Amino acid sequence: MEIYDVAVIGSGPSGASAAFQLAKKGLKVIIIEKENLPRYKTCGGGFVFRGRRNMPFDVSTAVEREFFDVDIRFDAKKFALNTIRKSPIISMIMRDEFDYLIVQKAEELGVEVLQGEKLISLDFQSEYTTLTTTNQQIQAKFIIAADGALSATAKLAGWQETRMMCPALEYEIKVPDEDFERLSKSARFDIDVVPYGYGWSFPKKNHLSVGVGNFTKSNKKINLKENYKEYLKMLSIETVLEEQAHGFIIPISPRKDGFVKHNVFLIGDAAGFADPLTAEGISNAIYSGKLAAEAIAESDLNLVEAEKLYNEKLNHKLIPELELGVKLAALFYENKTLRNLLLKKFGQRAAEYMTDIFMGDRTYPHDFKEKVKQKLKVSLF
Repeated sequence: MEIYDVAVIGSGPSGASAAFQLAKKGLKVIIIEKENLPRYKTCGGGFVFRGRRNMPFDVSTAVEREFFDVDIRFDAKKFALNTIRKSPIISMIMRDEFDYLIVQKAEELGVEVLQGEKLISLDFQSEYTTLTTTNQQIQAKFIIAADGALSATAKLAGWQETRMMCPALEYEIKVPDEDFERLSKSARFDIDVVPYGYGWSFPKKNHLSVGVGNFTKSNKKINLKENYKEYLKMLSIETVLEEQAHGFIIPISPRKDGFVKHNVFLIGDAAGFADPLTAEGISNAIYSGKLAAEAIAESDLNLVEAEKLYNEKLNHKLIPELELGVKLAALFYENKTLRNLLLKKFGQRAAEYMTDIFMGDRTYPHDFKEKVKQKLKVSLF
């Protein structure tokens, strides 16, 4: 039976990046992926600059378009904002090419990739956990769960569901040339197209990724298919030549019962690390994969020390940001009246601030409640 320092479950951006970083440190690593690569992955495919700037290698070969400006619209065009930067705010990717690029970079460093093998069980009885897949068994001292929102690995390791899970619906569509030309100028977000959420129009190489999502808790019944049809009308798309629909869920709050159990470390969507306000998950997935890899490598493969280091690294920046993001998302989506009052007066400043977060130049303000109170006082007097 083959033995590894680390087995990474899932070959998405978080898992492949973690494997890459571990291999750089000289560890013996295997990626276990249930699909055959490259594989299609449902995702809007908007990779913000804060993630791209932190990549340890050039990813331009997997980028289909770059947008140096972003349109943010509220309440069906009644209010619109635009921001511009010298570097691409959002890079458009197709996840099959992007994910596979990172996997190939990891392979170049010696990472083994086991494709078409589903993880069936975990046996924690010894120092090295036995992983049973569809057709074989291996052993590993550490396991990194990078298998997405529905993480089977997390369930096998004993995690309960404590994340906020929100639905989204994405369509890869081809439209007439004149519509594609009109809509391919910039990345676009339409807030409130969906109750407590937004719609997005992301131009790719020769098609559009158009989606809708609900990004906060709500007792109101939401029909995303109908929201999508209404969004097409808003975009003035009357004819769809080709259409592929993909439904998915996005965890937009971190787990409440920790990120390490036994020797299993959660990263990316498996941990609930997507940005709560924007639901963008790729940049934090890559970042958390790097943190987990660093913690394991720096611990000299000592489990107790690795868990301590990982929690310290998460709590230094990422977890506080996510907890603030959850509060900001509640204000942004659930209190439209207050939000719109503030945006009409300070909208462009807020858009610039949010873009700075996309760029990796700022983080969420820790004293945002006090700032909101101050802004309201200014607005009312």
